[in-house]
Amino acid sequence: MGPFDGKFEAKPHQKSPQSLAIGDGPRATDSKKISPSDTLRIASFHITAFDANKSSNPKIIDLLARVIRNFDVVAVQGIQSRDQTFVPHFLSLINNDGSQYEYELGPRVGRNTNKQQFAFFFDKQTVEIDRQATYTVADPHDRILYEPLVALFRARTSNSESAFTFKLVNVHLDPVNASEELSTLHDVYSVVLSDVDQEDDVLLLGNFSADTNRLSDWGHSLGIQPTLQHNTAGSVAVPYTDNLCLHKRATREYNGKTGSVDIVRVFNLTSGEAAIISDHFPVWAEFSPVEGGRPSRFATRKKGTLQSE
Repeated sequence: MGPFDGKFEAKPHQKSPQSLAIGDGPRATDSKKISPSDTLRIASFHITAFDANKSSNPKIIDLLARVIRNFDVVAVQGIQSRDQTFVPHFLSLINNDGSQYEYELGPRVGRNTNKQQFAFFFDKQTVEIDRQATYTVADPHDRILYEPLVALFRARTSNSESAFTFKLVNVHLDPVNASEELSTLHDVYSVVLSDVDQEDDVLLLGNFSADTNRLSDWGHSLGIQPTLQHNTAGSVAVPYTDNLCLHKRATREYNGKTGSVDIVRVFNLTSGEAAIISDHFPVWAEFSPVEGGRPSRFATRKKGTLQSE
C-alpha cells in the first residue's frame, strides 16, 4: 500500500511568552499512519510561502491535507497568510474525511515584512496537547529571526502515567545567519529543558538551514543528534536542511525509524509542480507511545520567568 492510500487520519490559545534573555538521509521513505497503541510519527513540513494563493489551488491544498493526515503531530513552518480564518479553514479540509485533528498556532514572528507563523497540527485521537505549556520563545536581544514555538504533548494510551510526554520546538533558522542562529539554539534548548515541568524529551524540528554534518557538529556538545542522515535534496535542487534533532540517551522512545516523504514520486509530480507546493519534503521520525513507566509530568504548569545568560 502506498503512503497515502486508504483512510488513516477550536481555535487554541497561546499563553504569554516565556522569557529567554539570550544576551550578546536516508532515501525518501513512504509514510503510513499507525495506530495509537503501536507507534507515534512526528513530522516537520516547511510549506514554502503558505498563503491564500497556495491554498486556493484545490490540488495543492488537498495534497497538503493528505500529508498531514499521515502523521500524529506535524510541525509546520512558512504560514504567511494574515487571514485569521486561513488555518481553521485548512484544518477543516484536513478533517473533511472524518479525521480529528486540531492545531496550535503561534504568533507572527520575524522582522519587517519577512514574517511567518509556526503551527502544530495533531491527531487528537493519538496525542493531546497541554495548551497552558505552549509558548513562543522570547528573544529580547533579537538573536534569532523567527522565535521558535514550543508545545508539550502526551501520547494517548490506556495508562496516562506511563504515556510518552515530549516537547517540540518548532524552528526555522535564517539561512543568512545560520551559524549564529545555530549557536542561539543551544540557549533555546537549555532554557526549554529547564522549564519547571522538567520534561527531558525535547525535540527540535523544522528547517535548520544547515545540512546533517553541520547539525551533527552543532549538537555534539549537548548530546543532540539529527535523526536523518540526508542523501537527497528537497523537491527542487537545494540542500536538504529539514530535520528532527533529539538527545538519544534522554529520548529512549525514539525507535530509530526516520525518513522523508518524496512528494514528487508519491504524487507523481514534476519537480516544477512540487516546487510550487514547497521546495522542502516532509521529514519524520517514529517513537514509542510508552515512556517506560516514569510518572507523567503533563499536568505541571510553568511558573515565573526563565532566563539564560
